[in-house]
Amino acid sequence: MIPRVYKGEMKKDIHILMAEDDDADAALQVHALRKGKIPFTLTRVQTESDFIRELDRNPLNLILSDYSMPGFDGYAALNIAKAKRPETPFIFVTGTMGEEVAIETLKNGATDYVLKARLSRLVPAVHRALREAREREDRQHIEARLRESHKQLRALSVYLQHVREEERTHIAREVHDELGQALTSCKLDAAWLARHIPRNQKELLEKAEKLSLDIDATIQTVRRIATELRPGVLDHLGLTAALEWQAQEFQLRTGISCHVTANLQDSLDTDLATTFFRIFQETLTNVIRHAGATKVDVKLKEDGDRIILEVKDNGRGVNRDEISNSRSMGLLGMRERAELLGGEFEIQPMRGKGTKVCVAIPRLTRRAA
Repeated sequence: MIPRVYKGEMKKDIHILMAEDDDADAALQVHALRKGKIPFTLTRVQTESDFIRELDRNPLNLILSDYSMPGFDGYAALNIAKAKRPETPFIFVTGTMGEEVAIETLKNGATDYVLKARLSRLVPAVHRALREAREREDRQHIEARLRESHKQLRALSVYLQHVREEERTHIAREVHDELGQALTSCKLDAAWLARHIPRNQKELLEKAEKLSLDIDATIQTVRRIATELRPGVLDHLGLTAALEWQAQEFQLRTGISCHVTANLQDSLDTDLATTFFRIFQETLTNVIRHAGATKVDVKLKEDGDRIILEVKDNGRGVNRDEISNSRSMGLLGMRERAELLGGEFEIQPMRGKGTKVCVAIPRLTRRAA
């Protein structure tokens, strides 16, 4: 089984493994390949053990196999090749093969078949098989690069989400502490002025009192902005308390009943808690904008190693077009947030009336670096 080298017009030699028991047939195939100006090295085998050894030992570009050999048939060769070298083109070169058998071999993974009585088809079949193999390899490389790019984009998205939340937290603290302290100082000064303005200076007294009221309103606005940027209850009391607080704020602002039921045994890490909270906020925003609901029920629970958040409303119900609409940035954002932590996001209309949003994320997930 010494490889023989034949050169021609192709730029690179291909290595062929030939399973053929007839010397004359093997010589005719070699002649056809040489005539077709295909440069190649070829190793010929006649037994199953030799075939397996060559598959394990040498790099291959092409397999040519007889369909019927004593003690070693083509189907066995095909199955072994599929298991060991699934990407290597496999062409049957056989004396006789009915149409049904030929179709069956192609279904089972053969690249092509050539009748020995028509070896003029061998070179075109080899060219086509090698071209398809190269295209398949190129596709695999492209897909691998796309997967790597997608992985990198996911990692970047996780990082940006983290940076965004840190920045929101920082701004919220700055707004609350710095502006809060400054406004409190102004409030004290306004109160001092009000106490020291003579009672007969009614206009100045009214201005001082109005200034004090305006400062109070500004302080409340600052607190609201800081809370919306990053609610302190999420960091200090956890996800359950944050959901209950957000539900109460939502109910006070909209008049829509919002009830939270939670059953968590342990606290969640910051990323997981933040993801659930932001998705919950976006869900409530959608209820306000689109649902026309009067009631929202929220459940937070554990199911094995997963944390599940369910939000149901009794509104008009989401339709399939809205779910699949690529311009629904709110839905895309919620789905992306869940998937970044290895979770799932689902939104669907409920029977009768209303919409159900379900988010399930593993408690322990592999964070992208």
